[in-house]
Amino acid sequence: MRILAIGECMAELAPTDTDGDLRLGFAGDTFNTAWYLARCAPDAHVSYLTVLGDDAISQKMAAFMRDSGIDDRFVQVAKGRTVGLYMITLNEGERSFSYWRGQSAAKALANDPAALDAAMNASDLIYFSGITLAILPAKGRETLLTAARKARAAGKTIAFDPNLRPRLWVSDTEMTETIMQAATVSDIVLPSFEDEADWFGDANPKATADRYLNAGAVTVIVKNGADPVLYVEGSNYAEVPVTPVQTLIDTTAAGDGFNAGVFARHAAGDTLAKGIAYACALSRKVVQSRGALVAFDPGSIR
Repeated sequence: MRILAIGECMAELAPTDTDGDLRLGFAGDTFNTAWYLARCAPDAHVSYLTVLGDDAISQKMAAFMRDSGIDDRFVQVAKGRTVGLYMITLNEGERSFSYWRGQSAAKALANDPAALDAAMNASDLIYFSGITLAILPAKGRETLLTAARKARAAGKTIAFDPNLRPRLWVSDTEMTETIMQAATVSDIVLPSFEDEADWFGDANPKATADRYLNAGAVTVIVKNGADPVLYVEGSNYAEVPVTPVQTLIDTTAAGDGFNAGVFARHAAGDTLAKGIAYACALSRKVVQSRGALVAFDPGSIR
């Protein structure tokens, strides 16, 4: 299976075990999913679509992608630009972020409709997020959603994580309206109930699932922290229990790793229930180490 992730990879400053020390890495929600996918689905072909700058850190980022087993042929370079930067702050395992992304080259990732079409045509499953949309200007959002709609009509599978981040949007209304527009072009939607309840007023995970089904999704997988994952395929609803984490270190990329687990098992032909169970196990591994990208043995995920 050919899987394409679309979005922004950023330079990451993450705390280490030494007080006051920060480690430089590269991460970003859809990129994190691609990185975990490349490890969990070695038989899948994982590509990333973004725009980088032409400076030294952009070159290091591109090399990191290639070294991670991610195909960078859909990565464009913008002269005179650079990549965004964020810093993680932890409080008892829960993370908060500070961002410096005003000049991020990734804001131009949807400037070339032909390049988007070509990348999607060369893929089987196409994944993007609410953050992907949030960093784009209005015209770029429209271009990306149009390309996804065409790809879906051509038989491609479109997967979307709303990943609601209100600070990235001009207004709450712009965020919620755009998220629901994205749902209309998506086959698979992977929301997180806590965020959905905050911004859409959903009473329970089923209300979240139903809203996305009514928008046009075929499959909805509602993540809900330590509570069971609710999923629905067509009209069939079911839950997968979540095993509690004994030692929570850093929740960064928990959802991104979960999404990778779902896609990895989808590529392998597993049932959705088995894929979600695998995704939960991968997410547990992610939150027990610091930073977005956690070294692990794929064979240890059960």
